[in-house]
Amino acid sequence: MINVHDILETIRMIQDECLDIRTITMGISLLDCIDSDIDKACTKVYDKITRCAENLVKVGEDIEKEYGIPIINKRLSVTPIAIVSAACSESPVKFALAMERSAKTCGVNLIGGYSALVQKGFSAGDERLIRSIPEALASTSCVCSSVNVGSTKTGINLDACRMMGKIVKESAEMTVDDQCFGAAKLVVFCNAVEDNPFMAGAFHGVGEPDCIINVGVSGPGVVRSALRKYPDADITEISDIIKKTSYKITRVGQLVGVTASERLGVPFGIVDLSLAPTPAVGDSVAYILEEIGLEKCGACGTTAALALLNDAVKKGGVMACSRIGGLSGAFIPVSEDAGMIAAAECGALAIEKLEAMTAVCSVGLDMICIPGDTTEDVISAIIADEAAIGMVNSKTTAVRIIPAIGMKEGDVLNWGGLFGKGPVMKVNTYSPSKFISRGGQIPAPLHSLKN
Repeated sequence: MINVHDILETIRMIQDECLDIRTITMGISLLDCIDSDIDKACTKVYDKITRCAENLVKVGEDIEKEYGIPIINKRLSVTPIAIVSAACSESPVKFALAMERSAKTCGVNLIGGYSALVQKGFSAGDERLIRSIPEALASTSCVCSSVNVGSTKTGINLDACRMMGKIVKESAEMTVDDQCFGAAKLVVFCNAVEDNPFMAGAFHGVGEPDCIINVGVSGPGVVRSALRKYPDADITEISDIIKKTSYKITRVGQLVGVTASERLGVPFGIVDLSLAPTPAVGDSVAYILEEIGLEKCGACGTTAALALLNDAVKKGGVMACSRIGGLSGAFIPVSEDAGMIAAAECGALAIEKLEAMTAVCSVGLDMICIPGDTTEDVISAIIADEAAIGMVNSKTTAVRIIPAIGMKEGDVLNWGGLFGKGPVMKVNTYSPSKFISRGGQIPAPLHSLKN
């Protein structure tokens, strides 16, 4: 039951503690747009996206005004384009351009789904799409791409890891005049999920309805503010505080999702209750960890504190919403988190520590800038390492890494907005080339045999 205290508390969280809805994302199936004539297929894609999403931005803005809840992004995700383009023999870049046009017509911030799922091998369409990713991302401003290279059920496609090291490097090189931004719109997954509302990894899975609304919440500033009131709480009490705060944050996401669903006339999918940080001071997962008791994010104990945070966020949020999904937990993108940026700049946080943290957080090595002369094989090996964490632990992991072409450790890439700025971090340069060049499939773990 809503009371005056709840209303005032929500207003305070919005005004003073950076509470917002990070995104409402409409997922759209493009399976009925498949055509062997690529021009006809692209026309169908444009027509369907613009028809389904014509009112998305307006509805989002109306909800913002009505409830006073900031909705930072309105986004679209579509069926992996490698599936839609498989019937065409031409380059799938035309689909990326059609996605770009439709996104701009609808007025959304980003559109995801220039994607391929190759955890067990490549089709001809998959290879065409993957090889076209650098050109597609360089030719568009709001199209995002993802490739799934492994899963707990199938193992890891090491050939795909090797290919993606080259694709990530090329994506950065082709957008060097734009702060290598192409690589910032590209995610490599293990255990990718079908209902993720967050970019750059969102796509609309084949098991999803024809059209659906998913919501991604935020709220690190709210959690930090709540913890600050209890400086002497023990760790059990800390967990309980985070759970109660996560419940309140997720209620707002449920309200927005259900309202948007009703007004758009499409099913409500899920709330992804991840704590998604921003570069704004105070809106930081790293600062939560420091509030728990670390001198600096990256210190010994960081992984344990993050595990506590991730678990409490999920337990609190799941009671506040009818449907929880996506990646739910706590994100640790370096460039998008003021505390992570500060920790990386002072040397407290290294890639190796970030990798350890990814074993207990929502996603993985996210928005990390590395020296521009890092070899393709090293990038491929970073992808394989992160995929192994996901595969063995039955969780979603990802790599969104940006080779800063022409830059070295200590330099900074700066994109502004939600993407923030990224200090170039040191990478272990000892060669993994022989390992990566072997190719083949890393077998699935024994616990994948659950049938």
